Amino acid sequence: MKYSRREILRCAGLSGLVLPGIETGCVQPRPEARMIPSLAPLPPPFQVPLPILSTLKPERSDTDVDFYDVTVRPANARILPGMNTTIWGYDGIFPGPTIEARVGRRVSLRLRNALPVPIVNHLHGGRTAPESDGYPTDFIIPAGGFPPSHMHDPMSRTSDGERVYVYDNHQRATTLWYHDHRMDFTAPQMWRGMAGFYILRDADEERISLPRGDKEIALLICDRSFNPDGSFRYPALDPSLRDTPGVEPAYMGGVLGDVILVNGAPWPKLEVANVKYRFRILNASNACRYDLELSTAGASFVQIGSDGGLLAAPLPQRSIRIAPSERFDVVVDFSKCPVGSTVTLLNKLGDGPASQVMRFDIARSERDDSNLPAKLSDVAFERPEDATVTRTLDFSYQRASHSWRINGQPFDPTRMDARPKLDALEIWKLQTDFSHPLHLHLVHFQVLGHSGRPGPYDAGWKDTIDLGPGQVANILVRFSGYRGRYVFHCHNLEHEDMSMMGNFEVI
Repeated sequence: MKYSRREILRCAGLSGLVLPGIETGCVQPRPEARMIPSLAPLPPPFQVPLPILSTLKPERSDTDVDFYDVTVRPANARILPGMNTTIWGYDGIFPGPTIEARVGRRVSLRLRNALPVPIVNHLHGGRTAPESDGYPTDFIIPAGGFPPSHMHDPMSRTSDGERVYVYDNHQRATTLWYHDHRMDFTAPQMWRGMAGFYILRDADEERISLPRGDKEIALLICDRSFNPDGSFRYPALDPSLRDTPGVEPAYMGGVLGDVILVNGAPWPKLEVANVKYRFRILNASNACRYDLELSTAGASFVQIGSDGGLLAAPLPQRSIRIAPSERFDVVVDFSKCPVGSTVTLLNKLGDGPASQVMRFDIARSERDDSNLPAKLSDVAFERPEDATVTRTLDFSYQRASHSWRINGQPFDPTRMDARPKLDALEIWKLQTDFSHPLHLHLVHFQVLGHSGRPGPYDAGWKDTIDLGPGQVANILVRFSGYRGRYVFHCHNLEHEDMSMMGNFEVI
């Protein structure tokens, strides 16, 4: 297996890393994320407008619940010019429709499966009861049935044709997202389009004069590759996604695409006024990291939120390094950019077209009524000395079995790797051999240390932490909300599908 140095660095997210043996051939490297090149002609950047994602309307509402009906089905989308791409989409669109919810007000989501394979829905970052969290074997079976899963789980909750997910929304206002979580097939099913935003709002945040309305825009960033006919190109062992999980051996380190999509469009452009904008940025890629930077000194990032909601105070950032599944809530001030100028959102980890993400065209001058206060939110962190348990979890590649493991063990739905007590405060020590974005269901956590000290992108409450090769992080987690079985895993989706996932049960 041979990989370019740039592919290795792009996946690792490091610019000065030298891995022993990669250039000399003395040591066989671990499987790295690898690009699968498109076979279709690719468009030049900045030719199409940024799609503004649609917001789903409830089918009905009562005093404390909003009811939604969504069907996951195949559909045709026009992504590359002049070509149709078959997607698997929520209500047949990619990205799926945005759900806007209120803190403390319940959402009831009836999800129907019109695909030929099972699906599972996970509200990523949601504080959700176990029966609605999207455990990987809690399948919604297609109408007409489906052969049994190759992995038997006596505790799975399967349903035929449809399932109702209930989200209580007892958590801070924040940017969440929903996506497929089917056992062993999360990566290829998300590659086909199964992801969308879930934005949780509350009155406290609305009292702050942040940019809103058409000045608040969600950006779902992902990479994809395409076949000559415009269909998605992905190296699945079983393209039907029915029987055999996994990818071709060369891609088991992660699949990278050569087309950057934002809200489903390749390298789009957005007309903006010379005022402040709020962007909710999500990395919905399978394995690709981005180091986002604005092309002109006339515009800059100010981070205002993370996975778990608003920060205590605005945090200026020269760039935003974002791993799969992370969210960054930022304000960009275009006031110093003259009308007629452009600002490009760059990816410092990419080459060629992949070094650009989208472009902002400063099209008009407007009055700016928004304000960025010195204090954004009350963020009350836990005290590490109050933790009652410390656990160590090692995320690494096992050469003997050619698989990704946690503490040397493959995923087993019947084995509990941790049993924290309800409301217990624990320290989890996470260590890695390579780059792994690590995600815990149900909870948010505080980063105590990240290879010595919290990093520039560890601020606020997190549900995903990105660890580079050989890094160690200590996170502080309170297991509150619900009893039941949940998972934690690497959010490099090819790693997750190939056993880098574990269970914890809140008791």
